[in-house]
Amino acid sequence: MGRNLKQLIPFALTFGITISFLLFSRHSPSSIEIDPMARSFVLWLHGLGDSGPANEPIRTLFTSPEFRNAKWSFPSAPSNPVSCNHGAVMPSWFDIHEIPVTADSPKDEAGVLKAVQNIHAMIDNEIAAGIDSKNVFLCGFSQGGALTLASVLLYPKTLGGGAVFSGWVPFNASVLEQVTPDAKKTPILWSHGMADRTVLFEAGQAGPPFLEKAGLSCEFKAYPGLGHSITTEELTNLESWIKSRLQSSS
Repeated sequence: MGRNLKQLIPFALTFGITISFLLFSRHSPSSIEIDPMARSFVLWLHGLGDSGPANEPIRTLFTSPEFRNAKWSFPSAPSNPVSCNHGAVMPSWFDIHEIPVTADSPKDEAGVLKAVQNIHAMIDNEIAAGIDSKNVFLCGFSQGGALTLASVLLYPKTLGGGAVFSGWVPFNASVLEQVTPDAKKTPILWSHGMADRTVLFEAGQAGPPFLEKAGLSCEFKAYPGLGHSITTEELTNLESWIKSRLQSSS
């Protein structure tokens, strides 16, 4: 067991904790109140082995006035056995069969679809509370990025956008038959490090062609020298990307 745990730690770190370390090194945690009259919703999905609360400092980077009325949510994945980590139980949205993740890695489609239902329920709650679906933004890192992509594609309405960081396509092309015309209008931002050895850059590159088959637009940004991590540059770009897509509340 001890040796297995030593093998697990690097994978858990590279999949999730990297982002938290980066942000906590720049910002101390702070309590940010959410405006009860929120007009936009940003849902952030963490990577394998991480947690929602560990990623909350992300929102301290979004200082533009447009985010004063934004509601943020950082849910934590349920604990599940993970095949690539020898069946160890850890926070995981769905199963991952191998590391590194490649464009052709086996896919846990059943697990992905189950996770998507839970994410859709979160979105439905915010829309029912009065937020315009086009002001709903899904964002995720690594496994959370893969789930972000799946959730955007399979949501029946047009959303504000989906941002994938170091993620991959978590299901096969047959799922594209389920993508609605409204879902095809949701824009995708995809950021991936070219030196990523956990989710290979080729897995990221496979994203835009896959989305083109579904009729979705995808803005792909490659970051030379970046491994399986996320930078403040990427998050600053995300802030501008969301701002340009927010719908005015009339």
